[in-house]
Amino acid sequence: MAPSGAPRLFGTDGIRMVVGRELTPPLLVDVAGAVAEFLGGEGTVLLAHDFRTTSPGIARILGGTLAVHGLDVVEMGAMPTPCLQFNVRALDARLGLTVTASHNPTEFNGVKFTGPDGTELTREEEERIEAAVAARHAPAIDWRRARTPVSDTQGIRRYVRSIRSHVDPAGIAARGLRVVLDPGNGTSAVTSPALLRELGANVSTLHAQPDGFFPGRPSEPNDANLGDLKKAVLQFGADVGVAHDGDSDRAAFVDERGRFVPGEVALALFAQYVLARHPGGTVVTSVTSSSCVRDVVDRAKGRLVITRSGSLPVARAAIDQHAVFAGEENGGYYWPEHQVARDGPMSSARMLELLARAKRPLSELLAELPRYTVVKSNVPLARELRAPVVSAVTRALGDQGAELSTLDGVKAFFQDGWVLVRPSGTEPLCRIFAESRDEHRARELLDLGRNLVADARSAAEATSH
Repeated sequence: MAPSGAPRLFGTDGIRMVVGRELTPPLLVDVAGAVAEFLGGEGTVLLAHDFRTTSPGIARILGGTLAVHGLDVVEMGAMPTPCLQFNVRALDARLGLTVTASHNPTEFNGVKFTGPDGTELTREEEERIEAAVAARHAPAIDWRRARTPVSDTQGIRRYVRSIRSHVDPAGIAARGLRVVLDPGNGTSAVTSPALLRELGANVSTLHAQPDGFFPGRPSEPNDANLGDLKKAVLQFGADVGVAHDGDSDRAAFVDERGRFVPGEVALALFAQYVLARHPGGTVVTSVTSSSCVRDVVDRAKGRLVITRSGSLPVARAAIDQHAVFAGEENGGYYWPEHQVARDGPMSSARMLELLARAKRPLSELLAELPRYTVVKSNVPLARELRAPVVSAVTRALGDQGAELSTLDGVKAFFQDGWVLVRPSGTEPLCRIFAESRDEHRARELLDLGRNLVADARSAAEATSH
């Protein structure tokens, strides 16, 4: 519950729910009314959406309600979330709304909120909207102030132009890189094929037809879901494979040998690349990141700042600390010279620049990074059980003599590795991460985390009944 007593609607990144069960037209009208109240019934709101089957309808409900309340609604169409975020700043809008459920399964949808600085709303601002939704408190409608939504067709062009201006197109073109791009039937299909070709890459695509059913693969670009991309990289003799999630704020990579590049490893490679050009610079990452990132930053005599997981904590720290780069192990990378937001298309362009300048295969560059084994797992966990489960796991890990961090969930540091237990902010899951230089030990720590969560969940369920 929010401090106001209103039910919590926002997770780690916006509102995300199952359509028809939780996310319904009446709720959307209440959310739009709450947004109108939040904005004082004035200002410009940019509205974009992904290709989920319900997204255009949800966008119309939100846009129509806001327009009736007197807001100037600009419909941007289907585009990546980072594209909408870039345009919020470019057009000096008061707010941006993207209808998307990012990498969640097809039955989900939701709304991501972008403030005027191009980052997500603060928790305090989210609570104000939640309280207004709970109270069904919206400004009185005055028919004389109603607006008609307008369209802007230049948003993608503005965004792509900025990406091009912050990389080295001539150097990329001279290298003649071969790329296989997998948008996963998501929004990068409207930006990335053209972008990478404009940068001079030889691009082959798969799953590049926008489709809200995600027929090509599940929306999350993880190792298990990128089998087609790994095969295609080998088939076409590509230098790199690139994949995005549904709303394209994340990027995943496959090396020229057809091997998935874990997000924490790509993060370390990017950090190393940026720090070579900005010696002593600050890098921001979240508590989920591998020790590999710290090793790379330390070796480059940079400064590492650790935050809670989620795009807002990382973005705010990147701004406050004047970071030269920021990122998370989930494939969300931030390029402050372009914008402080997770940006999949920008990350793919930067990877091409990195490879063009290195003039070496991606697998060789990765082999030179410090080696750790990171393993991950999810355990079902109802939202109402999060607090008691984390408290119980924290006590149990403390009893084992581990050094604890409770910045986000609980992270326990042992002499030979660590384990992190963190409830998801977007799904009824508990995410467990473990790391060690020894693979067997990493899996032992993962099992430890899983077992502690399962035991604590059973105890919490018994108490609640």
